[in-house]
Amino acid sequence: MSFESQQILPAIRNMKQLERFLESPYEYGVLLDTHLGQVRNIVRLASASNKKILIHIDLIQGLKHDEYAAEFICQEVKPAGLISTRSSVITKAKQRGIYAIQRLFLLDSSALEKSLELIARNKPDYIEVLPGLVPSLIEEVKRKTGIPILAGGFVKTSEEVHKALKAGATAVTSSEISLWKNYQNI
Repeated sequence: MSFESQQILPAIRNMKQLERFLESPYEYGVLLDTHLGQVRNIVRLASASNKKILIHIDLIQGLKHDEYAAEFICQEVKPAGLISTRSSVITKAKQRGIYAIQRLFLLDSSALEKSLELIARNKPDYIEVLPGLVPSLIEEVKRKTGIPILAGGFVKTSEEVHKALKAGATAVTSSEISLWKNYQNI
């Protein structure tokens, strides 16, 4: 399992961004900020365009963010993967054989230590580190876990993408369409 051929993971927040993603050369995209009634159709549209969707399950409105919701999404929607801050969702994604991406908000050293303990228990396929602007945190989490890193949150310029990738991130998640264009041929 790898996104290594794709340095940007387009993060889709609305239908205009979905259209741009479907027209792009990218294979994988991240679905953010949607409601339950749209999820299945979005994944079907993406699949019809030979695209794969990673669903940030914590951001689906109308859905409790637990293992039962994860099971429902896996069975009924069939995404390429799930992103969540919740251990139970990560466990369910792994059980269902799809990408399990643990999202971490690293606000201080205490949050980092608790996050590393969580990662050791869950062993996700990927870790999304937020904010993705701190290369030293990307390096540290990758070094301590050995798990591929996605950098997300507040990454708005090509320079910031470059720094995150240089620090060891496999890819950067971003809803900045200008970055999608800058990295589509990499």
